[in-house]
Amino acid sequence: MQLTKYTHACIRLDDGDRKLVIDPGIFSEVDQALDGVEAVLITHEHADHIDADRLHAAAKANPRLRVWAPAAVADSLDGLGEQVVAVGAGESFDAGGFAVRTFGGQHAVIHPSIPVVANVGYLVEGVYHPGDSFTVPAEPVTTLLAPLHAPWSKASEVIDFVVAVRAPRVHQVHDSLLTDVGRSIVQMHLARIGAEHGSDYSYLAPGTTTSV
Repeated sequence: MQLTKYTHACIRLDDGDRKLVIDPGIFSEVDQALDGVEAVLITHEHADHIDADRLHAAAKANPRLRVWAPAAVADSLDGLGEQVVAVGAGESFDAGGFAVRTFGGQHAVIHPSIPVVANVGYLVEGVYHPGDSFTVPAEPVTTLLAPLHAPWSKASEVIDFVVAVRAPRVHQVHDSLLTDVGRSIVQMHLARIGAEHGSDYSYLAPGTTTSV
């Protein structure tokens, strides 16, 4: 199975006839990511994780495309009818031929004065995208997509999350708010401490494809 990293939080899984995208947000190369895809998973409603206009256009252009998302997101995608399915934590389903399990349920707290929204983490045949959360899934993860930087996190929490999940392979998501210098500092600590706990971290530049 091939994993392609796009800018910020968007990734695409491609395994021959099976193609699936997670979190095609406004910072990402959405049109490229969605090309030929029939399954899209949305972790939560924030615009850096869903470009609603371009997702709408892709779904209208391809009636076979299906979207799975938290209820609030599904409700906002009006006009797509049965192409959108509301999901929460603790579910299992097939998306574009991929076996998917869901975890979490809530976005990490940004600040007590900011309302917490729903967030669903997706485990897709060993590849785990937590969205904006540090929810540790109750199943083994082979490839972890770790949110490297966010308004709701600090470096120590990212490292603790990677250590807790203990995935053999780790790549970054949610990193477009970092400068190259800031990214290198976080990655230095993450790679060193992760390796001590059996996790091999490697950076994926936007547009890079790797086997998972």
